[in-house]
Amino acid sequence: MAPSFIFPQTLTSLEEEDDSDCTRLTVQNTFPISSLRPPELEEFVKGVSFDLSDKELFCVEEQEVFDRVYSLVKGFASLSPGCKFNLVESLRSNLSVLLPNVDSLSRSRRSLSRDDEHDESDERGGEQLVADRVASHRNAFKIYSFFLMHIVLIEESSSSSANNATKVVASSRKKQPVNSWNWEPQRGRIMNLIANSLEINLSLLFGSSDPDENYLSFIMKHAFLMFENALLLKDSDAKDALCRIIGTCATKYHYIAQSCASILHLIHKYDFVVTHLADAVAGAEKKYADGSMAISLIREIGRTDPKDYVKDTVGSENIGRFLVELSDRLPKLLSTNIGLLVPHFGGESYKIRNALVAVLGKLIAKAFNDVEGEVSSKSIRLRTKQAMLEILLERCRDVSAYTRSRVLQVWAELCEEHSISIGLWNEVATVASGRLEDKSAIVRKSALNLLIMMLQHNPFGPQLRAASFEATLEQYKKKLNELAPKCPPNSSDGLVSDNNVSFGDDSGVDDEEFGGDSKNQDSLTDSCLPHEANGTLEVDNSVPDVGNVEQTRTLVASLEAGLSFSNCMSATMPTLVQLMASSSSSDVENTILLLMRCRQFQIDESEACLRKMLPLVFSQDKSIYEAVENAFITIYLRKNPVETAKNLLNLAMDSNIGDLAALEFILGALVSKGEITASMVSFFLDKTTYEQSTFTLSERLLMVFGISNGFSLTVEDFSSCGTTAQQSRGALSVLCMAAKSSPTILSSHLQDIVDIGFGRWAKVEPLLSRTACLALQRLSEEDKKKLLLTNGNRVFGILESLVSGFSLPENIWYAAADRAIAALYIIHPTPETIAASLVNRSLQSVFDSCDVSELQTNTVSGSSNMLTTVQVAKLSRYLFVVSHVAMNQLVYIESCIRKIQKSKAKKEKMVAEDKNLDVNTPSDAQKDDGINSELGLAASEDAMLDILAERAEKEIVFGGSSGKNLIGHCASFLSKLCRNFNLMQKYPELQASGMLALCRLMIIDAEFCESNLQLLFTVVENAPSETVRSNCTIALGDLAVRFPNLLEPWTENMYARLRDQSVSVRKNAVLVLSHLILNDMMKDKQMESLVEKLCNRFTGVSDIRQWEYISYCLSQLAFTEKSMRKLMESFKAYEHVLSEDVVMENFRNIINKAKKFAKPELKSSIEEFEEKLNKFHNEKKEQVLTEKNAQAHQQKVGSLGNFMAPKKDVEESGESEITEDEEEADKSVDDTRSLGSKSKPTKSRTRSDASSEVTELEIDDDEVQSPLVNLRGASKSRMKKSSTRSQNVYADTSTRRNTRSKRRGVCECVLRNRRALRRVRTEEMTPTEWSRETAKSPVIGRK
Repeated sequence: MAPSFIFPQTLTSLEEEDDSDCTRLTVQNTFPISSLRPPELEEFVKGVSFDLSDKELFCVEEQEVFDRVYSLVKGFASLSPGCKFNLVESLRSNLSVLLPNVDSLSRSRRSLSRDDEHDESDERGGEQLVADRVASHRNAFKIYSFFLMHIVLIEESSSSSANNATKVVASSRKKQPVNSWNWEPQRGRIMNLIANSLEINLSLLFGSSDPDENYLSFIMKHAFLMFENALLLKDSDAKDALCRIIGTCATKYHYIAQSCASILHLIHKYDFVVTHLADAVAGAEKKYADGSMAISLIREIGRTDPKDYVKDTVGSENIGRFLVELSDRLPKLLSTNIGLLVPHFGGESYKIRNALVAVLGKLIAKAFNDVEGEVSSKSIRLRTKQAMLEILLERCRDVSAYTRSRVLQVWAELCEEHSISIGLWNEVATVASGRLEDKSAIVRKSALNLLIMMLQHNPFGPQLRAASFEATLEQYKKKLNELAPKCPPNSSDGLVSDNNVSFGDDSGVDDEEFGGDSKNQDSLTDSCLPHEANGTLEVDNSVPDVGNVEQTRTLVASLEAGLSFSNCMSATMPTLVQLMASSSSSDVENTILLLMRCRQFQIDESEACLRKMLPLVFSQDKSIYEAVENAFITIYLRKNPVETAKNLLNLAMDSNIGDLAALEFILGALVSKGEITASMVSFFLDKTTYEQSTFTLSERLLMVFGISNGFSLTVEDFSSCGTTAQQSRGALSVLCMAAKSSPTILSSHLQDIVDIGFGRWAKVEPLLSRTACLALQRLSEEDKKKLLLTNGNRVFGILESLVSGFSLPENIWYAAADRAIAALYIIHPTPETIAASLVNRSLQSVFDSCDVSELQTNTVSGSSNMLTTVQVAKLSRYLFVVSHVAMNQLVYIESCIRKIQKSKAKKEKMVAEDKNLDVNTPSDAQKDDGINSELGLAASEDAMLDILAERAEKEIVFGGSSGKNLIGHCASFLSKLCRNFNLMQKYPELQASGMLALCRLMIIDAEFCESNLQLLFTVVENAPSETVRSNCTIALGDLAVRFPNLLEPWTENMYARLRDQSVSVRKNAVLVLSHLILNDMMKDKQMESLVEKLCNRFTGVSDIRQWEYISYCLSQLAFTEKSMRKLMESFKAYEHVLSEDVVMENFRNIINKAKKFAKPELKSSIEEFEEKLNKFHNEKKEQVLTEKNAQAHQQKVGSLGNFMAPKKDVEESGESEITEDEEEADKSVDDTRSLGSKSKPTKSRTRSDASSEVTELEIDDDEVQSPLVNLRGASKSRMKKSSTRSQNVYADTSTRRNTRSKRRGVCECVLRNRRALRRVRTEEMTPTEWSRETAKSPVIGRK
């Protein structure tokens, strides 16, 4: 019998000979595979394959065969593809045949035990034969598994090397040979074969339930090693086989501890193994009905210190993913062991908490769905589920925004899975609505998505109007009282618990009881709504019968929950309006989606809130604009054209000015994109005489406007059709909006617009005339010519009478006159003539009974008698007409200039094209053009055009050389009128109209503006009416754009409007100033002032941190050329702070930003400024270092002075000991002071003060300090000079002898002062004499 095979550590370990162990199968003779030629090697492989297939399966344990197979496996990488295939097929086929033979061993043993006729010797011989056969099977099984596994490892290693080489040599275009080695199918077959070998009854081979430890260790080690290969795991066959191997070894053969350690190691290290390892663990549990490996993994994860997950962020994320995957595959097993993981909710790793939240969501959705089992087990499961739900609700207030967001996402998943009971529904909705105000954008986004999901999957019906629920609830409560009159109402005992009412089969009421299919537009709650019939409300008392008392109670509880949910959603509307103004685009987009869903389910106030999204079309964020546009198309542009027309009409009639501007913008964009075209056709049912017909969108709107195709309707026809004047005005408004982008929409209905817009309906709806004027402005050039030919005089007469007449109310006339004058200037061929007629007629209506000169005299004198003959309303209208005509005249002049320039450019373009065609044949015109260009005549034409334009603008107010024109006379009168403050305060309406007219004339003429600026700012500050102040504030913005140089000195006065007492004035001031700043109209001046103020702050603070803060604020400003120059000019204010590295870094950031926008001249100045900063930075740092060393040395020398003059020796010397040495000391001190005074003082900097400061030297009776310091090594560095308030420190590099003499002189001066002090104390010397005495030695500080 061959020796037994023992798994070595490595493949080459088989070559090692162990003399002490002769029973071990090893390699005796290796064959030199690498030295064989290809034909020889192929013959060698064929021979080995023939032996393996021709001999018995156990032949591989023969020494010769074993050595040859080993040699081939060792050199497997160098074999040809054919040789590899033959060897692998031979080994794999033998092992696959060997596995079924294991069962034959058990049969042979049973047959031997049943045969009783054999004698004892034969029985022993048979048992030995069976034992030898089992040993041969075991040896062959080990050898085949060993060699096949090593082939896989060798080939995987060579494959990874080849892949790396392919990445390096990417340009190689060599095709793969046809007979190349296709390894992937072979790998899958080998791994599946090894997995199958583990699943058979190996106890027959190894004699126990667990196989050889070396065998299991070998298999598991290399299986986990293969799991580290991401490419291998992409092969489904190989991956499944590895999962089976791991699951079988760990579960069937109790290799759990080692397997769990390896699994956790892989999870922590690689993220791509998480899903596959979860498959392996779940597959083992399902196949063997044993979850021991999963439980061990959960226990190990639970035992881990939570702090470890904080350090290992990647590992914690992978562990979390693994738990989520495991809970998805084994929900029941994990639900029974979730207690091991709950303590990690208190850990600091938010990734683990996120994973545990997701695990709870999976368990709630999947682990408690079975209805089988005992009552006690059901109650336990329900309590466990309730505990999980409470944890999820609690985690909504987690400290981490990521966890809060993940919890809300889990609730949304549970809602989608119909796993939230009705009793818990409102609690979740309340939590979600509260999270709308979370400080984190990701939490708000998750909360919005949760509410959207709750609306989409709500169990209460397709319509959630609160009135519907209230009416239905009242009816079913009455019915409940009728069914159970004897049962006292009890909210907790009488009704079924809300927690027991859920979505699915557990609910007592199905979907039909709540309103049937969600696709229907009516629900059960609508059946009990009050219906209006003949002006009276009728209540439908008949409600559907839902069954017995318990079912009715369940329905009542559900209706109460639905009402609470509806109220909760409607209560979030103010918050949603605020979110639409959020700076986060995700907030805006998801808020719009939620409002659309609320509108679909008819939540109260959702329609009004949704309309507030219209101004968002002006957002610069493309995603927000697209969200608004998509919502608008979805909500208002239905497939049904009639519904589309009604929606647009309602928007046009009910919107404010801002919403109308947004509506016009979005309609124009949709028309330009083709979303609203003539191809959008459908039927429109005419209620009078027409049958179903097909019309375009514009024709449908015109029908609602009151116009049939080619047929004008009368007022009676309008009434019969049911069309109101307001609807007509709304329809025409929508058409005007669309006509702004496509003027041809109004082409075929010019006569109808005039008849209806200025007809009898205009008296019913005054704004209709204004809208008709707007429609005339939107006509195309062809339509304008057509209108002039057909109805020109009539239209002009109507517009003129509209302006000068009194048919419209006072509050409507101004808006209508504004549009009428603008329409006249657009469609009239000579608008200045009809405008003059309008001004004259308006003037006559005011001053028929009063002379103009007399009126001006009364105005100057301040008399109010003029108003006895002049009506304030007429005067206000006159001022409005004059100012608006002047403004439109200015616009008309600019349009004429643009037309001339456009015509000139078109002519030049045609001439240039002609030149290109006739390059070789120059004509006389081309020669003239060349001469004109050389003489500069082309430039003179542009200059002449500019002069004419300037003169025309000047003549609007002040007229030509002949004197003032009509508007000029009104301008002087208007200026005097507005200066009469007593009169203006008496008539505030006149002040509002007069100041508005004054501002318009100031915008037109610079001279008139300059002469009245003081008046304008006086009124804007002192006017009692906030309307007047608001109008003047808005006018200041226009003036700043028109005449920036005139308004520049008044900048501070403009900013003062931000402190106005009125909210509306402050709001307008913010809008005006922000507009000017964003358009670079006031940014330079304001930025220059801000830079100067921040630079001056450096001199007022001493804390280094404050220096860093101020420099950081400077670095955050958007510098311009002027502000950059101001920073350079303010260098003296901050030069002392440049020693700090943080401050210097902030200044470098400023310089880097400035270089990006600087012009060449400024760029050179910035570079010089940068060099200057760097120079001062280095010098200041060196100076600070020197001062630190000097201070340290001064303190050291001062401490040595205490030992040079002991107190007792000094006191015993007496006054008589003043000798010549003392006089010499006094002289040396005086010399020192004189030298110190000659030195130039410099500022001394400390760490706590920016100004130059010095600490005064204090001495008392117990110590002596010397202020004279000898700085060693001062000659090696640059000389530093410093000055102090009480002393001058003179540094000298003299010898030690001079230093000692100076110290002795200082000590003697101290002695003199102390003696004098004692004389003062004994009243022998007056304080004055003492001060005179101490003045001789000024180097000593005063006590």
